[in-house]
Amino acid sequence: MHIWGHFKTITKHKLMVMKYCFKIGLYRQGMLHDLSKYSWTEFSAGCKYYQGNRSPNNAEREATGLSTAWIHHYGRNKHHFEHWVDYGIDCDTIIKGVPMPRNYIAEMVMDRICASKVYHPESYTNRAPLEYFLKSKGKLWFVHEDTNRDLEFLLRMLAEKGEKETLCYIRNSYLKGKEIKNSH
Repeated sequence: MHIWGHFKTITKHKLMVMKYCFKIGLYRQGMLHDLSKYSWTEFSAGCKYYQGNRSPNNAEREATGLSTAWIHHYGRNKHHFEHWVDYGIDCDTIIKGVPMPRNYIAEMVMDRICASKVYHPESYTNRAPLEYFLKSKGKLWFVHEDTNRDLEFLLRMLAEKGEKETLCYIRNSYLKGKEIKNSH
């Protein structure tokens, strides 16, 4: 059990995301971000499978075939794709993605920036969150196309224009509902 290491990691991440959410005006979401990680279901699994350089959910999944902590987590945290699925009606799939509201997509961007910085501080660049997204993009069949489009747009902006300009854009344009342009 790695209680202290896991506690420090999730707290560092949570506080960093809170700071970033505050920068874009998402004060409530920043305060509430990932509080479920301190619940017994998630915290105990995190301590048991803690490694310090990646999510313990992956280690739990490798060891047992599923991650009960992850299932608990995404059901309580709206900044994850998996929270935004529903049964399809009159479509070719039983389960389908529904569009995520922009405020949760913005929180997801902050989450990805901070996860990359916490787990890989020595190799972090503004491209890291985009590269992580692109690795799984084709496998996320259940993510709504609008959500995928917006997330990729914001992560590409981060990679190409940098953190300061991207956070400013999210706060002053994206969260105010302005249309996303093909070029930034």
